[in-house]
Amino acid sequence: MEISKVEYVGYLLVLVLTLVFLFVRKRSGSGGSMKAVIPKAYPLIGSVLSIVANKHRRVLWISDILHASPSATFTLHRSLGSRQVFTANPSVVQHILKTHFPIYHKGFNLHRALGDFLGNGIFNADGDTWKFQRQLSSHEFNTRSLRKFVETVVDTELSQRLIPILSSASAVLDFQDILQRFTFDNICRIAFGFDPQYLLPSLPQTKFARAFEEGTKLSSERFNAAIPLYWKIKKLLNIGSEKRLRVAISEVRQLARRIIREKKQELREKSSLQSVDLLSRFLNSGHSDENFVMDIVISFILAGRDTTSAALTWFFWLLSNHPNVENRIWKEIEETSETTSSLYDEVKHMVYTHAALCESMRLYPPVPVDTKEAAQDDILPDGTFVKKGTRVAYHVYAMGRSEKIWGPDWAEFRPERWLEEEGEGKWRFVGKDSFTYPVFQAGPRVCLGKEMAFLQMKRIVAGVVRRFKVVPEGVEPVYIAHLTSLMKGGFPVTIQKRME
Repeated sequence: MEISKVEYVGYLLVLVLTLVFLFVRKRSGSGGSMKAVIPKAYPLIGSVLSIVANKHRRVLWISDILHASPSATFTLHRSLGSRQVFTANPSVVQHILKTHFPIYHKGFNLHRALGDFLGNGIFNADGDTWKFQRQLSSHEFNTRSLRKFVETVVDTELSQRLIPILSSASAVLDFQDILQRFTFDNICRIAFGFDPQYLLPSLPQTKFARAFEEGTKLSSERFNAAIPLYWKIKKLLNIGSEKRLRVAISEVRQLARRIIREKKQELREKSSLQSVDLLSRFLNSGHSDENFVMDIVISFILAGRDTTSAALTWFFWLLSNHPNVENRIWKEIEETSETTSSLYDEVKHMVYTHAALCESMRLYPPVPVDTKEAAQDDILPDGTFVKKGTRVAYHVYAMGRSEKIWGPDWAEFRPERWLEEEGEGKWRFVGKDSFTYPVFQAGPRVCLGKEMAFLQMKRIVAGVVRRFKVVPEGVEPVYIAHLTSLMKGGFPVTIQKRME
């Protein structure tokens, strides 16, 4: 990656000024609170001081600022005159995700930060490249055979791996790790037709899974860097985090390429592949370019692994603190299992559980912030001017905790806000406007895997809650986020079997 002399000198100046300001703040003792609502912007370095000071609570810090803003939109000043607009305003979200969709792309900055890992996959692509992948993927996701395959994979992983591990658990488990292992096995089988066997009783440290996790974390740090020059220089020198990222990406892509070549060889020998995983479907339909199918499948693994496990981790924590909700879910599971014969029918009738999952993701969205980049000058509905090349981020976490949107009881975990009573103890689910609740995005880029995600989550909830109580150990978890939300240090729990 080449860095111009002007950019190099500019960032070097930013670095020097940042160090000077940090030194002055430390000596004077007037650094102010890390939780100051409106970050102060200085010449040349912008609000880098506040960005660095709040880097470990970035999502919560920006959320606080948005809640204090009358329009729920504000502009963060970065170094060298660069700016980023954040919003928790539904009308602005609709503007960037639908009304003015052609203007707001993933953009250069995101592609530069995530491109080494995701390539030109669907979640990192724009324009005709994205449009083609979207059409192709949309067709595959809407097939009955893929849905049936997903049901089979989820049920097998649940009955043969997750339930036995929980049944035999005699010590404290990191439930976040367990759920990440479950969803990683699932999505690898759905996307690649490859079983990494990550959720085994020995809880193995498999090379592919760890490399994938490392690639995700370090790519996220690139994108959120206060001073991007740091990672660019490290990449040029192949040192530190950039060296680790290069190794992780190499390991992920080597395995992916091997799987693709094995399937292509099988396709040449048999003229068609019998498996129905996404990779096989793409190859069967004539899309044989290795880089193309690798990029798109790696993107789906990223989406399927991290988002679902993040949603479930926070869901089970909330459930443990709301026994009344847990009891209602348990009763619904018992009643549903007695009256339905298929997995699809079972999860379809879990209306209260569905509402509880939506409520959990309102408070703890798997992807807390999503960013676009303006391809031309624009004015947002609240009057904010957006210059071409500016990043505009809608803050899903802040929106889910907005009193303006959800009312004075926004802090309560209350699944009933998603339901209407139909009489005789029956409930009807009432969805929210996708621009008010953009957990699965909205507009042309709305999540293709939404139905698959709910199927998997409800099946896991049914399998676990029916048999066990998940009891947290220790203090309240600390919220952190890379590309997706996490509990810092994991989610330690003990597993208690329910009385038969």
